[in-house]
Amino acid sequence: MERKITKQVKVGGVLIGGGADVSVQSMLNKPAEDIEGSVEQALRLQAAGCQIIRSAVPDKNAVKLIAALKEKLSIPVVADIHFDYRLALECADAGVDKIRINPGNIGSDDRVKAVADKCRQNNIPIRIGVNSGSVEKEILAKYGSPTPEALVESAMYHASLLERFDFDNIVISIKSSDVGNMIKAYTLASERCDYPLHLGVTEAGTSRMGLIKSSIGIGSLLVNGIGDTIRVSLTDDPVEEIKAAYDILKAAGLKKDAVQIVSCPTCGRTKINLIELANKVESALADCRKPLKVAVMGCIVNGPGEAREADIGIAGGDGCALIFKKGEILRKVPENEVVEQLLKEIENM
Repeated sequence: MERKITKQVKVGGVLIGGGADVSVQSMLNKPAEDIEGSVEQALRLQAAGCQIIRSAVPDKNAVKLIAALKEKLSIPVVADIHFDYRLALECADAGVDKIRINPGNIGSDDRVKAVADKCRQNNIPIRIGVNSGSVEKEILAKYGSPTPEALVESAMYHASLLERFDFDNIVISIKSSDVGNMIKAYTLASERCDYPLHLGVTEAGTSRMGLIKSSIGIGSLLVNGIGDTIRVSLTDDPVEEIKAAYDILKAAGLKKDAVQIVSCPTCGRTKINLIELANKVESALADCRKPLKVAVMGCIVNGPGEAREADIGIAGGDGCALIFKKGEILRKVPENEVVEQLLKEIENM
C-alpha cells in the first residue's frame, strides 16, 4: 500500500504524517471538573494503547485538568478549545502537546495571531477541526449545505488564517456523520494540501453501528493511502474506541505487530464447536505482538488447503482438530486440548 507522504508534525513524542505509523487517538468523556475521574480514565486509555488523548477545555478551571494529565501520563495531551482564545494560551503554558481549535471562531486577527505565536514559541501543533456543524455561513450559502466541498473550503480557510501569521504546524480533520461525505471530503483535502489528516466519522453511533461506519469511512481512506492519525468515535467507553481503532488498522494491513485471525463462518460440514474456539483464540491472542496469521477453520476443506497461507492454524474434525503450519499438518489433537496446544505452538514461534 502506497501512503501519501504528508508534512510531519510532532505531538509530544508522537510523529504524525511524513510516513510515520498511523497513530490512535481518543477523547475523555468525564466532566472536565472531575480531575480525578478524568485522570483515571486517561490512564486506562493509555494502558489500552491510546497514543494521543484529547480533553475538552470549556472554561478556565478546566486548564487544571491539562496540568494534571501532563503530570500522570506518558502520552501526549490535546486541549479541545472553542471560542475563547485565552484558554489556548493558558493550556500552552500548562504544557499541552497540541491544541484543537477553529481559528475562525476565536475572534479577530489579533487573537488568531496570539494563539499562533504562542504555539510557535512552544512548538505546539494546532489541529483544525471542521465538521458539518461548524461551516461558515458564507460557505454554506455558496454550496447550499455542508457538502464535502464546503467542508474542505472551510478547512482551507482556517489553515490560511494560521498561515497568515507564519504558522504551518498544522493537522487537519474534516469530519462528517455521513460516511460518503466524510470519504469524499478527506479525499479532496488530500488533493488540496500536504498537511497531515486526522481521520474520523463524527457522531458515528453506538459500539455496533459506530464501528461499522468508522470501518467503512476510516478504512477505505487508509487503504487508499490517506490518513495519518485516527479516532473511532463511539457512544461507549472510550477504551472501546482504542480496540476498534487497532482492529481497523489490522484489517487495513497497517498494524504489523499483531496477530491476524482468519476463521470460517462454519457450515454443515463443521463437527467442532468452532464459534467458541475462535472466540477463545481471539481473546487469548488479543495482546500478542507477533506478526502472525492464525487460522481457525471448521473442517479439512477449509483448513490446510484453503488456509495454507496462514502461519499456523487448526482445522476441525469430529470432536478433534488438526494443527497445521503453512499448510503442513503437525498433528491431530482432541477438541478440549486444541486451544492450549495451538497457543503453545504460537508461543514457540
